[in-house]
Amino acid sequence: MAQEGVRATKGRGRLFDSVLDTIGDTPCIRINNLGPEHATIYVKAEAFNPAASVKDRLAVNIIEAAEREGKLKPGQTVVEATSGNTGIGLAMVCAQKGYPLVVTMAESFSVERRRLMRMLGAKVVLTPKALKGYGMYQKAVELAEAHGWFLARQFETHANAAIHEATTAQEILSDFSGRRLDYFVSGYGTGGTVTGVGRVLKKERPEVKIVLSEPANAALIGSGHPQKRGAHDAPAESHPAFEPHPIQGWTPDFIPHVLQEAIDQKYFDQLIPVAGADGIKWARDLAQKEGVFTGVSGGSTFAVSVQIAEKAAPGSVILCMLPDTGERYLSTPLFDGVAEEMDDEERALSRSTPGAQLP
Repeated sequence: MAQEGVRATKGRGRLFDSVLDTIGDTPCIRINNLGPEHATIYVKAEAFNPAASVKDRLAVNIIEAAEREGKLKPGQTVVEATSGNTGIGLAMVCAQKGYPLVVTMAESFSVERRRLMRMLGAKVVLTPKALKGYGMYQKAVELAEAHGWFLARQFETHANAAIHEATTAQEILSDFSGRRLDYFVSGYGTGGTVTGVGRVLKKERPEVKIVLSEPANAALIGSGHPQKRGAHDAPAESHPAFEPHPIQGWTPDFIPHVLQEAIDQKYFDQLIPVAGADGIKWARDLAQKEGVFTGVSGGSTFAVSVQIAEKAAPGSVILCMLPDTGERYLSTPLFDGVAEEMDDEERALSRSTPGAQLP
């Protein structure tokens, strides 16, 4: 019997056949120390997925949909262009299922992401940062065509939004069943989250306002400029409104076809740009004042959620998507100023007692 007052757990009441069965059912966590007092913010913490990001959902459904449809053969190599999280998720899925994986990624993305993918058994082909996301995408297409590999097509595949419709949206409905929910806030990388969740919330909880965000200096949707597309609804060129931004995982230099459905069907009610510096600031605040560890993309979504909360009616409830963990950003500006060695205050603390001091 547990000691009175001590937190206790009971287990999940089930055993899992593989790591893939642990994907999803991520928690919605109340924010207690940040944001205005008149509104409540919850965060959906996707770092609780086994490979620590929302892209685990997409990765498993891409592979399993391709298996069901006969598009992916046993032992066939999978190839995909990714800023990191989809590649990490695919590496986990492919490791478990026995598929070789090759990832193409612009050299500008954080080095820990490529190391994580290689740790999981994937090969990572870097592309010049000057060619942006479109360049790494084109490289993946070339490799697939040259070698007969299966191209995952995260930016176009129907399996993307479908998994969020079947899991993410259903979790939100269940967690907020009988409870107030006024706003759902998300950014976009492929657009799968907002499209899949939008399909469901617009039908089942039409009172919920869906807010989409994108980088202030790369406002592709906000520009009103349509995306040129080629074969398979893939981007035909880099979008003219794109500029490099620090919110890794968000907003490639084209509008993905998966996101286009949300635009055309008006799944989101507001589009709010956010500066990368604000995303970094709020990611740090979440870590230091809530103990919630997320990346720049999560910090950016939270920045917009705070804006919404400040203007919302008293009693409003906001749900903010946090796509991943802050550990994906160790080599990025998110950790600027976070020292490896002791600072003056820490050295003073060490000298305050005589033992175990560094020379």
